[in-house]
Amino acid sequence: MRLLPRLLLSLLALMPLALSAAPSAAPLQEGRDYALIANPGPFAPLAGRIEVVEVFGYTCPHCAHFEPQLAPWAARLPKDVRFTLVPAAFGGMWDAWARAYYAADQLGVAKRSHADVFKALHDTGELPMQNVGADELAAFYSRYGVTPAAFNEALRSPGVEQKMTGARDFLRRTQVPGTPAIIINGKYMVRGSSFDDQLRIASELISRIRSNKAP
Repeated sequence: MRLLPRLLLSLLALMPLALSAAPSAAPLQEGRDYALIANPGPFAPLAGRIEVVEVFGYTCPHCAHFEPQLAPWAARLPKDVRFTLVPAAFGGMWDAWARAYYAADQLGVAKRSHADVFKALHDTGELPMQNVGADELAAFYSRYGVTPAAFNEALRSPGVEQKMTGARDFLRRTQVPGTPAIIINGKYMVRGSSFDDQLRIASELISRIRSNKAP
């Protein structure tokens, strides 16, 4: 009966050696994990917070696949982190959907409808990828309590046009190569080999910025 306690003591003695031999997480590396933006600047004034921007496009299949992972991650971000969606106003059909997002945002239904737009485009085919019309968009957003007249008015409003200009300026300055893209504080463009990897890198950058140990 004395053999078991001796074995346990031996295992406990070896634990520090095993832990010291375990590989630690590799430090973040510029060029592999993130890129430094040449002309940095946040999308909106930081006001003491950390900004995480996702540049997305509704017609982008990668964005659609990313959304189920990104949404719960963003929902768990600390209070000092501001998560902002910026639609990729690259021109053409990208602009039509960017404008639709900002109209929905102005009407207060963007959060409720965001995931559903991806589904309507990529899963059910309710909405067309190209040449979507204002009436089609208005009919879709009517399920969230928005009248077609109100949606069409928002779509053409100066407020939405101003937001489109802000999105275009941010895309030009940060030189976003495609979607989805995660940008932190307008300075770090997250890279990574997978969606999980991107979220891991983003979390690490946020932690380092908070502790003033940003790379």
